[in-house]
Amino acid sequence: MNLESDIREWLPRVRARLQRADLAPRLQAVGRVERIGDGVVTISGLPDTRLDELLQFEDGTLGIALRIGEDAIGCALLDHGEAIRAGSRVHGTGRIIRVPVGEALLGRVVDPIGRPLDDGPPIDAERMDPIERPAPGIVERDLVSEPLLTGLTVIDAMIPLGRGQRELIIGDRQTGKTTVAIDTMINQRGSDVVCIYAAIGQKSSSVARVIRALRAHDAFDNCIVVMGASDATPGTQWTTPYAACTMAEYFRDRGRDALLIFDDLTKHAIVYREISLLLRKPPGREAYPGDVFYLHARLLERAAKMSEDLGGGSLTALPIAETQAGNLTAYIPTNLISITDGQVYLEPKLFYEGQKPAVNVGMSVSRVGGATQARAIKEIAESLKLDYTQFLELEVFTRFGTMVDERTAKRIEHGRRIRAILTQPEYSPLSLALQVALLLAVAERKLEALPPDLIPKLRARLAEALDAQCPQAVYNITQGNTVSQDDRAAIVAVLDDCIAALTPRG
Repeated sequence: MNLESDIREWLPRVRARLQRADLAPRLQAVGRVERIGDGVVTISGLPDTRLDELLQFEDGTLGIALRIGEDAIGCALLDHGEAIRAGSRVHGTGRIIRVPVGEALLGRVVDPIGRPLDDGPPIDAERMDPIERPAPGIVERDLVSEPLLTGLTVIDAMIPLGRGQRELIIGDRQTGKTTVAIDTMINQRGSDVVCIYAAIGQKSSSVARVIRALRAHDAFDNCIVVMGASDATPGTQWTTPYAACTMAEYFRDRGRDALLIFDDLTKHAIVYREISLLLRKPPGREAYPGDVFYLHARLLERAAKMSEDLGGGSLTALPIAETQAGNLTAYIPTNLISITDGQVYLEPKLFYEGQKPAVNVGMSVSRVGGATQARAIKEIAESLKLDYTQFLELEVFTRFGTMVDERTAKRIEHGRRIRAILTQPEYSPLSLALQVALLLAVAERKLEALPPDLIPKLRARLAEALDAQCPQAVYNITQGNTVSQDDRAAIVAVLDDCIAALTPRG
């Protein structure tokens, strides 16, 4: 009796659902796999497929159409697709790749399609946006004028970055490029800047170290990690930076500030070359396809400072590129340098000498320049880059054992103090007020009696003393004001006390 009553209860609902269902016949083109290998598939029988369209195979594997020919389609897989064989069926979806965007992604690790990789719940996205979007036009943009502080004195004082800028981080392997990016992300904790880290072709262990560093410094909850690991398919790695950019644009278009790290675009270009060669695209210089410049130009042009009419948000891009033996004239580094608004060059020689971050200030440049520099730093560090560059030249000259006069010896000693100020341990970005105090100590020649090896202790002591003894000056500097005479005097007094406590008696 219970079964009959249940049937009578459910039968009207089933009939109602059947009446609402779309049971009309539909025409669907079905293609066949001709060849498969190395994450790339050649398909026949889908004449209406569009470029960048999402394709679905009979086992559920997804792919993206990257080459449309008269008789065949070249497709890059977004999954490993172990069940796909020659003759497997595939059909078009009529749509391009879309990724989830929204606040729910903060503090999560996802793949380029938006699937969680951190064993967390599925992403409750606000909506799905396409990974390929046109860059903002000139009228939609505003001037880059607000500083983006990295917490690294060598960059904030001499190579300032602005919100909406595209600054290339470039250098040889293992010179601290990723560390500079992580320091910048850590420095945004507690601010309104959302950070997105796109890992392109990186080892899973390397990405895990990045995540651990961000979590250890309480910076991960405001970050999104988009991961196309080295063991992922070439199609997954290729789509990673575009998906990450779409996720960042969500915040930019809502009047917020976003920081986007591409780590790294050299591997991205190599993956694209691999896919293109497998798809039989004509090779060009160094076997890269002819559109490899457009590959990165259309991506990096999406970083911008938006006009006030469009919310005034910004998207700052920090692409990373790897050089071989410091060769900045190679194909991909040259392309990226010409696209971006400057570069931070990390030199292996400085890295091995213990100068970290190993920034070569002579070969690094910010084309936005002082227009974005924090006002408190700008007025103090006006001649810092020139003094430091002259010191480096003099130091090279004196290594040959040449006798120097007293004036030159004092300049070299002063330069060594500057270098000590610019040296920072990893994952230890400095507050704006602390940077101002250290630069003021250099400008006022307060460090001449202090050995360079004691400057790290001075930095640690200053960090505590500034907040305790001159909180008003710290507040004024943090609010973006210039250093007034009263604030300057208060900071100098704290400097004198700290330096006196560390200066050797004798």
